[in-house]
Order: sequence, then C-alpha cells, then structure tokens
Amino acid sequence: MKYFCHIVLTALTVLVFGSCKEESEKKEEVLRPVNYQVVGTSDAQKIRSFSGIAKAGDEIELSFRSNGIITELKVTVGQNVKKGDLIAKLDNVQANLAYEQSVSALNSANSAMKTAKSALDRVKSLYESGSQSLSDYEAAKNSYQSALDQYESARRNKSIQQSQINYGYIYAPKDGTIASRPGTLNANVSAGQVIAVLNAGEQINIMVGLPENVINKVQTGMEVDISLSSLEDAFKGSVLEVSPVVDPNSSTYPIKIDIVTPTTAVKPGMAANVTFNFGSGEEANDDTLVVPVKAVGEDSNGNYVFVIKTDDNKVGVVKKQTIEVGELTSDGFKIRSGLEGGEKIATAGLQTLLDGQKVKLQ
Repeated sequence: MKYFCHIVLTALTVLVFGSCKEESEKKEEVLRPVNYQVVGTSDAQKIRSFSGIAKAGDEIELSFRSNGIITELKVTVGQNVKKGDLIAKLDNVQANLAYEQSVSALNSANSAMKTAKSALDRVKSLYESGSQSLSDYEAAKNSYQSALDQYESARRNKSIQQSQINYGYIYAPKDGTIASRPGTLNANVSAGQVIAVLNAGEQINIMVGLPENVINKVQTGMEVDISLSSLEDAFKGSVLEVSPVVDPNSSTYPIKIDIVTPTTAVKPGMAANVTFNFGSGEEANDDTLVVPVKAVGEDSNGNYVFVIKTDDNKVGVVKKQTIEVGELTSDGFKIRSGLEGGEKIATAGLQTLLDGQKVKLQ
C-alpha cells in the first residue's frame, strides 16, 4: 500500500512540474520582430512626412576673435538687445600691453624719421653748395627712407594691436533676442568659441533633414504643409534652401522651409511635422496599389508577400499571399491583384518568415 502511494505521489509531482515547465516555456515565448509597411496607392506613396524643428530665420552665433577671460557678460537668455549693445568683454590684458608697446614703438619711429629728415635736408643743402659729396647725400637719403619705412610699419602695427583690443568685445550686430548663452563669467575662452546665440528678426524657418532617396525630388519654391504639435493651426510652407551636402551628424540633407503665413505663436525650438507631396502632373490621381521591391518575394508559384494580420499593431500573424505584380516604378511594384489597400506587409527577412508565424511589429 505504501509502495502504491509513493508511485502515485511521484507521478503527480512529475505532472505538476511538467505543466509548470510548459507554462514557463509559453511565458518565455520570443516573438520575432518584423518591419512592415501599409499598402497604399501610388499617390499615397508620394506623400511623405518628416520631422523638423523651428529656428529663427537669422540665427547668429556670437564669439570673440581672441583668447581671454570673460570679465563682463551683459545678457541673459530671452533678453532683447539692440544693435550695438555690449554682449560680453574679455580681460584684454595681453592685448592692452601689446597696444601700449606699439604706441611706444610708433613714437620712437616717428622721432627717428624726423631726425633722418632733418639730416637729409642739411646734407642736401651742403651737397647743392658743393660742400658735401654725392655719396654722403645718397647715404642720407637711404637713412631717411629706412626711417620712413620703420615709421609706416610701426603705424600699421599700432592699428593691428588696436584691432586686437576690439576683438575682446562683442556687440550685438542686429536687433534681436538672446536664444542661448553658453558663455559664463570668468570663463577662459578661445577664439571662435560661441558665447551667445542671437535670434535676429521676426522670421521663423523650419529645418528638416531628408534622406537621399527623396532629396532629388525637392526643389526651391516647392509648397509643403506644416503642423506643430504644440499648436492646433496648420501652416503652408515654401522650400527656401536645399543643401547639396549631407549632414554627417544625421546622414540627411538639410532643408530650410519658410512659413508662408508666419505668426508669433511659432517659437524657435518647436517640433514640427512637414508633409511633402512628391506626386505631380500625369502621375497625380493614380490609385494603383504599390509595394516596395524589398517586400516582394518569388517562388515556384510566382510572386508573393507576407501579409500581417493584427488587431493591436503590436503582435500579428504572417500569411503568405500570392500576388500578381505589374510595372516596376521608382516607388516599387504596381500590384495587379492579390492585395488590398490598407493591409500590412512585411518588408524585410522574407526568406526566413513562415506562413502562420507569430511576429512582433516594429
């Protein structure tokens, strides 16, 4: 009897641990992440939105042209300034010392030049009366020319040293508002280091970075739609500048957009969403479905895609769907049959997906 009870207890223990292990395995189920895209028309593929940021139309970075310690910093963030207002000042000890030395050198050169001129006049008078030789006259002329050259050099050096002193001051080049002030009082700064940023003028632009696959479709003057998350109103915009060089920090091409109807409600630094319509001319009003080339596979039954069936846009099940493709365009394959607009399709890793596989959307 005891032996029988022991067998039953052991069996129950195995069943309990087995079921717990199955539950643990179910809880630890790992879903494969998959990239997807919603099937749209040819026109829909040509309407693209990109994130941007509002910036002042004339944003000026203020910096010194010499090294030194900041002894005066007259502005704060958000302060309005007028053209010519003092922004910051350096100690200028070295520049002042060099200027004083240049003034002393100029005075000495001026005195030497005057002495040489008097000597030349005297020798010239004696030479004309026959009391001085030609070589003495030529030597006096050379001495005067040398003294004159040294005077001109000293005068230019004084002007340069005066400029060095001026480089220790920053004045507002235009009326505007201080947007930021990285500089701090008593900080030791170098030439070119930004001390403050001045937003001059009332015009606000939107800066957007576009990828290489659409940059050639953008031209100056192109109209766009602008929306800002902090404002309810939508705005029309016009492309002002298209950079031909990629920004190494974002790997995108910077685009500057002008707000056609500006308002004081748009402030620098606000996040914006810019919508471009790349469809035009005969291509407009094309309701043909288009899918990316990378989303289409091919097997013995023809072309196919993996349609993702999902209810929450987080987890779904892939279904292998045979399709009939048509013309290849710059946006992808046109679809003749097998798909409907609005369906989600996988756009990567087709060779490793299985029909009925559960995936995580990303």
